[in-house]
Amino acid sequence: MSLGDVIGWLTSTPINTVVMDYRWVWPISEILHFCGLAVMVGTVGAFDLRLLGLAKGVAPATLHRSLRYGVAAFVLSAATGSLFIFGQPDQYFYNAAFKLKVIALLLLGLNVSLFYTLAARRVLALGPNDDVPLRGKLMAATSLTLLVSIMLFGRMLTFFRP
Repeated sequence: MSLGDVIGWLTSTPINTVVMDYRWVWPISEILHFCGLAVMVGTVGAFDLRLLGLAKGVAPATLHRSLRYGVAAFVLSAATGSLFIFGQPDQYFYNAAFKLKVIALLLLGLNVSLFYTLAARRVLALGPNDDVPLRGKLMAATSLTLLVSIMLFGRMLTFFRP
C-alpha cells in the first residue's frame, strides 16, 4: 500500500467528511488541541522542572499526582491531531515539520518509558528538598526539550505546507 493509497483512504472516510464539511469542527478541534497541549505541558513541565531543581520544597510525588491530567490532555491532543490528519492528510504526510513532530512524540514516549523503568521508583520516593539523581534530571531535561520541540514542529506545520 502506497502513501497515496493511505491518503486516498483517509480522504474517503466519514471522519474526513465531518472534519471538512462541518464549519466548526476544525476550529473547535484546534482549540481543544491547544488546551490539551497547555495542560500537558503545564503538568509534565512542572514535574520536569521539579526534577531539575526548581520548587525543591515540593516532593516529586506531589507533582507526579497531577500527571494523570497531563495524560488525559495528551489523549485529547492526539485525538484532535488525528482529526486534522483525517481532514487533510496530504498536508501532513508530505510535511517535514510533521515528520519531525512525530519523531519527537515517539522519542518522548520512549523517554517516559525509560523514566518509569529506570528512575521513577527512586525519584518518587524523594521528599521535599531532596536532590534528584542525575538520571532523573537527564530524563526531565530530555522531556522538556522534546515538549518544546513538539510545540515548535506543530507550529511550523503551517510554514512547510507541501
